[in-house]
Amino acid sequence: MNILMVSLGCDKNLCDSEAMLGLLAKHNYNITNDEQEADAIIVNTCSFIKDAMEESVNTVLEMAKLKQQNLKYLIVTGCMAQRFKDEIFDEIPEIDACLGTSSFDKILDVIEELKARDGIEDAEEISVYDDIDRLATITESNKVITSGTFMGYLKIAEGCDKFCTYCVIPHIRGHYRSVPMDQLLKEAEYMASQGIEELVLVAQETTCYGKDLYGEKRLHVLVHELAKIEGIKWIRLMYCYPEEIYDELIDCFKEEPKLLHYIDMPMQHSEDAILKRMGRRTDRASIEAVIGKLREAAPDIAIRTSLIAGFPGETQEEHEALMAFLDEQELDRVGVFTYSREDGTPAATFENQIDEETAEQWRNEIMELQQEISLDKNETFVGMIMQVIIEGYSSDDDVYVGRTYRDAPGVDGLVFVNCDYELMSGQIVDVRINEVGPYDMIGGIVDESAE
Repeated sequence: MNILMVSLGCDKNLCDSEAMLGLLAKHNYNITNDEQEADAIIVNTCSFIKDAMEESVNTVLEMAKLKQQNLKYLIVTGCMAQRFKDEIFDEIPEIDACLGTSSFDKILDVIEELKARDGIEDAEEISVYDDIDRLATITESNKVITSGTFMGYLKIAEGCDKFCTYCVIPHIRGHYRSVPMDQLLKEAEYMASQGIEELVLVAQETTCYGKDLYGEKRLHVLVHELAKIEGIKWIRLMYCYPEEIYDELIDCFKEEPKLLHYIDMPMQHSEDAILKRMGRRTDRASIEAVIGKLREAAPDIAIRTSLIAGFPGETQEEHEALMAFLDEQELDRVGVFTYSREDGTPAATFENQIDEETAEQWRNEIMELQQEISLDKNETFVGMIMQVIIEGYSSDDDVYVGRTYRDAPGVDGLVFVNCDYELMSGQIVDVRINEVGPYDMIGGIVDESAE
C-alpha cells in the first residue's frame, strides 16, 4: 500500500509526521510523494491560528477530491483533528479516520482496521482520541527524516502549562510532558547515523524540559549529553521562553562548543500591561535582564523572537513603546504576527479588539524597523569569514545555498555561496561575506577544507 503524508504547521507537527512514517515504513508500507499513486493519505493538520486552520481545511478538501479516483483512505491527524473532533466527520464526510494529538502512534492500528473493513457497507468512521495528557511514543521504529539529510528536528516535550490568554495549544496538546532523556538520546543517535549534523531542539517550550520528570530543569544536561553523540556538529535551541531561561542553560553557551550561539526566545510583546493581559509570566525588565545575561555569556549570540501586533486593548502608545524596545535592544531576528482571535480563548472575549487594518499596519511598521536593524547587523559581517552549512545548489543562479549559525532552518536568512567546485549538502565550509541584505548574505568560498 502506498501512503502519502502531508505535514502542515510547525516543526513539532513535522516530528509527529516523521514518527508515523517511520512506524509505517517499518511495517512494509510504501511511502510516496505522489498523490496520484497514494492509496491512503494522512494529513497532519494545524489549527494554531486562523490562517493555519484555513490551510488545513483547504488541504483536506483538496485531498478529499482524490476519493473520486484511486484514493481509498483519507486520515486526518494533529491539532485540527483534536480541536474539532465533534464536527469534523459531519463537515468533511470523505474523511475515514481521525487521530488526536496524543494518538498519532496508533496510526498503524487505524490503517489496519480500515483495510479490514474493505467491502463492508456503511462502515463507520474511526476516531482515536486518547487522554490529551498522554505522551504518544513510538519506540519500535525509527523516524523517516523528511527535513533533509543533514538537519533534523528533535521534539523533546509535548504540551504546555502556560495557558496564555490568546493560545489554544494547552487545550489541544495537553499539559507539559517531557520525553525521557534516554529515549531522546536514542533517537538522536539514530538521526546521527542517518547523516544528521544539525540537531534542532523543539517543543512548545524547550526551557522547561525535565521539570515534570526529574523535579528540575535539565535542558542543559540534555544539551551536554546530545553533544557527546558522534556526528552531531551543531545543536540549536528553539522556543525558549524568557522567564524560564536559567543560569546553567546560559552557561552552556560558554561551555559547549556544539551549542550554537543562537536562541529563539518568544516574547510576544515588551510592555508590562500587554504581557499581563496575554497571561505571560514575565515583564520588560526581566526580559531585558535575560537578554543582557545571554549577551554577556556569548557576545556574538543571535537572538530571535516572535511578537504579536494588535492584541486586544493595545494602544498606539504601547505599540510605539514596543518599537522603542526593539530599537534599543537590536534583536537579530524578529517574526511578527497579527493577533488571531481564537474561539475558546480568554482573549477572544476581551474588550477593545483591534481592527485588522490597524493590526496589519502595526505589524508592517515593526517589520520595517526590524529590516533596518537586521541590515545594520548584517553589514557588520561584511568581510568576515563565517562557517556555513550547505543546504543545496541553485542552478538558476549557479550558487550554493546555506545558513550560518545565526539562521534557523525555514525561518531565518540564507547565504548564497559562490564556489567553482562541487559542494555537498551538509558540508560546513568557510565563506567570506561580500554582500548583505536585511535577511540574506552573499559570499565566496575561502578554501576547499570542509568539515
